[in-house]
Amino acid sequence: MRKLVYFVASTLDGFIAAPDGSYDFFPLEPDPVQVAEWPQTLPTFAHAPLGIDSPPAGRFDAVLMGRGSYEPGLKLGVPSPYAHLTQYVFSRSLAPADHPEVEIVAGDPAAFVRELKDRPGGDIWLCGGGQLAGQLLDEIDELVVKLNPMVAGSGIPLVARDFAAHRFALADARPVDNGVVVLRYLRPTT
Repeated sequence: MRKLVYFVASTLDGFIAAPDGSYDFFPLEPDPVQVAEWPQTLPTFAHAPLGIDSPPAGRFDAVLMGRGSYEPGLKLGVPSPYAHLTQYVFSRSLAPADHPEVEIVAGDPAAFVRELKDRPGGDIWLCGGGQLAGQLLDEIDELVVKLNPMVAGSGIPLVARDFAAHRFALADARPVDNGVVVLRYLRPTT
């Protein structure tokens, strides 16, 4: 069965974006771990400048985004940010006919992901954002957080939902030269 992996950058206080949804306060250069181990999580247009084979080899063949994660690319004229993956955008307001490069999903995200996990293929990358992660928390099998050495004070949280504690088991923690610590957690099987 395919796994849903939430791979995301976060501040020390748990924010993945500013209150307005921007994330330009994070370092723009990808860290060596992301380039070497997670190249599929970089936008397609970044592959050639970074010397990454296109399409990059890796564990993912699909990416999930909320509308707020998808729209910054649109504003830059990039309607297919991860063209090397099958792209699903969760939105009740975007018209599928206006976004033929991606599949717009208007229904229940959790039901869709359960069905997607049963299809053959590679693992599924949850790109963001916090509201979508909140709706999919029960479906997340692995959580990979690029913990950045900064405090934001407010913004879009890693997971936005009502209080309900969910325990994950630490599988790996690795510091990177730029001060980022890559934390990898797995959902316990019992």
